[in-house]
Amino acid sequence: MIKCNCKPSTTALFITKPCPQVSHPLLTTSRDEDSTSPWQLVQCSQMLVADIALVLQQCCDCCSLGLRLRSEGKSCESNINLGYPCSHVMLSCCEGGDHFIHPEIKRHPEPLPTVTPEKGEYNGPCKHLCNIVEGDAVCSCMAGYTLMADGVSCEDINECVTERHTCQRREHCVNTMGSFRCLQELSCQPGHELKDGECVDIDECERGTHSCKVNFVCQNTEGSFYCESKQRCMDGFLQDPEGNCVDINECTSLPEPCKPGFNCINTVGSYTCQRNMLSCSRGYHSNEEGTRCVDVDECQTGVHRCGEGQLCHNLPGGYRCDCKMGYQYDAFSRSCIDINECWSYPGRLCQHTCENTPGSYHCTCSSGFRLSFDGKHCEDVNECDNSPCTQECANVYGSYQCYCRQGFQLAEDGHSCKDIDECTQSAGILCTFRCVNVPGSYQCACPEQGYTMAANGRTCRDIDECAIGTHNCSAAETCYNIQGSFRCLSFECPSNYRKVSDMRCERISCFNYLECQNTPVRITYYQLNFQTNIVVPAHIFRIGPSPAYAGDSIVLTITKGNEEGFFSTRRLNSYTGIVYLQRQVKEPKDFLLDVEMKLWRQGTYTTFLAKIYIFITAHAY
Repeated sequence: MIKCNCKPSTTALFITKPCPQVSHPLLTTSRDEDSTSPWQLVQCSQMLVADIALVLQQCCDCCSLGLRLRSEGKSCESNINLGYPCSHVMLSCCEGGDHFIHPEIKRHPEPLPTVTPEKGEYNGPCKHLCNIVEGDAVCSCMAGYTLMADGVSCEDINECVTERHTCQRREHCVNTMGSFRCLQELSCQPGHELKDGECVDIDECERGTHSCKVNFVCQNTEGSFYCESKQRCMDGFLQDPEGNCVDINECTSLPEPCKPGFNCINTVGSYTCQRNMLSCSRGYHSNEEGTRCVDVDECQTGVHRCGEGQLCHNLPGGYRCDCKMGYQYDAFSRSCIDINECWSYPGRLCQHTCENTPGSYHCTCSSGFRLSFDGKHCEDVNECDNSPCTQECANVYGSYQCYCRQGFQLAEDGHSCKDIDECTQSAGILCTFRCVNVPGSYQCACPEQGYTMAANGRTCRDIDECAIGTHNCSAAETCYNIQGSFRCLSFECPSNYRKVSDMRCERISCFNYLECQNTPVRITYYQLNFQTNIVVPAHIFRIGPSPAYAGDSIVLTITKGNEEGFFSTRRLNSYTGIVYLQRQVKEPKDFLLDVEMKLWRQGTYTTFLAKIYIFITAHAY
């Protein structure tokens, strides 16, 4: 019988024909005249003419064709061009005939544990056994061996170490190649010796190998012995290791030998109780009955000497003075002094600025931020909620910017807007985008894309493509709305950085001191949207360390994206700087600025990088 295992647990091919017995891990033939198969019987002699591996490969190729038809959902039809045997193999695999799988397809006779197959005996590249799976050689090992990491060689399993042996108690496991042996254990337990093949007890008393002293008699036990005293002690006495009887001090050995108010006096072989006068040590006083001493609570009675700001804790016979939370004991002044948490835990208590208070601390935020509910972190204040601008307001990180609608311009105070004469000045202010003159009136129009006409018929309203889902950004990109359009942004972290939030990357490691100073420890992305009519110079971004400490100093540099010189930086103080637009952008334009901040703190430079997307769009319609 020839068996072809083309796909594990999926398809097998049986071709039966009387022929001489052939043994092979993957191909076997037998004289099984009663074997039945759904396949056309083929002359076994013809199959054995070709190379056994070639026959197996052809069988697997035909089956693979049928499996492909079934995976693609195509109909299973016989193909006469493939030949009669191959066509039937393909058809059976396509129809998924599990009843054709031979029950012994995965069983192989296991050789003796100590027998190693000779090189070339159907093992191919393998040291022991070789199986052909989907056209590839897969090595396996005989019983008692395990496959090594190279996937080809086999090494012996030490059953004695891995505890896979079946040796019984008093048997010793000896490892052999591919198996193990159990040998009778010849050693005996302590206190026994081997005699006539058996372990018998040693009588230490008879042999005189015991360690009993003069006043004791040796008594043998199974595997050992014990020493029994020659004399018995009376009540009130205890026998020492030398066998002598010594007096027992009942006053120390008994838990309560006498009643309260009585002293215990030891006597030879006994004890007596004598009434005493109660005298309590310092920190204790007698109870109301005068029978025992009880602890004085110095904290409750107020006789302690704990200083101001200290807490009193009562102890048996005394008390302890502890400092309140937020204070620590100073041995020099012998008092509790305030702990400056801001110095003890720099940068870990507050996001921006930490201010020490008696016994505690308080967090504050820089201008343009407010303290969040946890009292530690700072969140940006949306100044636009308080309507600081007469018309349009845009919130920026740590600040805000006022803008005017079409037909107005920002006044000198930076908050209010001044009216601009409309059509007579060729500004087209009667319509926010385009004024079309008609007899006796005018009509307004909006751009063809990105805007829609408002209900007043004059102004054009921006369409938020990101909100209504009309953008074409992929799932890996983030949609960002701008005036009249949108942008698809992709935020990826460079190598050696990990993404900690949607807009922030942090460096994983650095390899030397110079790299630690020059490569950013954090990269943060920001997006800003302004219009071409923004008044310059315009502060568009504020940057600084968070939190800031005395002695901090920063250096701001635009390292990339400012080739045309539209932007610049300026320090407001030693630890705060701004990015501002210094030259008017007359046409809509996108910028990606890399703003590097080097922080000098306690003799070390630390680099931070802000990647700022700035979208300059046409003025609002």
